[in-house]
Amino acid sequence: MGGIADHVHLLIGLKATHRLCDVLREIKVSSSKFIHEAIELREFAWQDGYGAFTVSENRRGAVKHYILNQEDHHQTRTFQDEYLAFLRQAGVEFDERYL
Repeated sequence: MGGIADHVHLLIGLKATHRLCDVLREIKVSSSKFIHEAIELREFAWQDGYGAFTVSENRRGAVKHYILNQEDHHQTRTFQDEYLAFLRQAGVEFDERYL
């Protein structure tokens, strides 16, 4: 896990019986509860959606390194520019109004 003020990246492994939407909903619910109660940051809220990409096992180390270096990485490229590049590289259709 790693990120900066406006986003977070997670590298997680899912079994075939897990549904991504359920896993992310649980992460958002439990982390929101912690932030609201333990940190007392009442105005915190996750965005409605999320982006998810599959990663080959042989790329796991590179992705982990990338996640751990978010602060340095985003000094030269904004999150939005990076996310748009990910979507385009993966061939994902999107409407920029919803990003």
